[in-house]
Amino acid sequence: MILKAFKEKSNQKYINRLLNAASNRDKHAIVKSVGVVLNVDEFTDVEVFNRFFKELGLQEANTKIVSFAKDPKTSNELWGAYFNAKHIGWNGKIKHPDLQHFVNTAYDVLICFYNSKHVELDVIATSSKAHFKVGISSSDPRLYDLIIGVETSQFPIFKQELIKYLTVLNKL
Repeated sequence: MILKAFKEKSNQKYINRLLNAASNRDKHAIVKSVGVVLNVDEFTDVEVFNRFFKELGLQEANTKIVSFAKDPKTSNELWGAYFNAKHIGWNGKIKHPDLQHFVNTAYDVLICFYNSKHVELDVIATSSKAHFKVGISSSDPRLYDLIIGVETSQFPIFKQELIKYLTVLNKL
């Protein structure tokens, strides 16, 4: 229990260090690739995202969704790419190769679709090489370039607002 608290503290220091460093991301890129980080305890309908990406005209090869499961036992039953707290080590070290590949990919937009505060989710959002980061949680506004204040159950509103803001920013 004590080690878990120390690990969270080291990961939070890693997040703060990355956020305080200067960012040289190209925030003006047109959306051609999208990455999504989900918390399966809050949102499980990933097909909604796949349909949304088709509406935007994005190819399936240019989209990637990873899911965070708090309980490692439930993550074995999930589809596709998933991770849990054991896949994130001390000081933001990512131990899962698929997750490391996801973080190193320079997506045009990263969507962090979770409201709950988990250091592991924030490590992924902060470590990502994505050019433009969108979130729905305002727990730490430094994580995102755009925050859309909705609940995870309000996906249609999120979709409408995201399209509106990406159009205004000339990303679509």
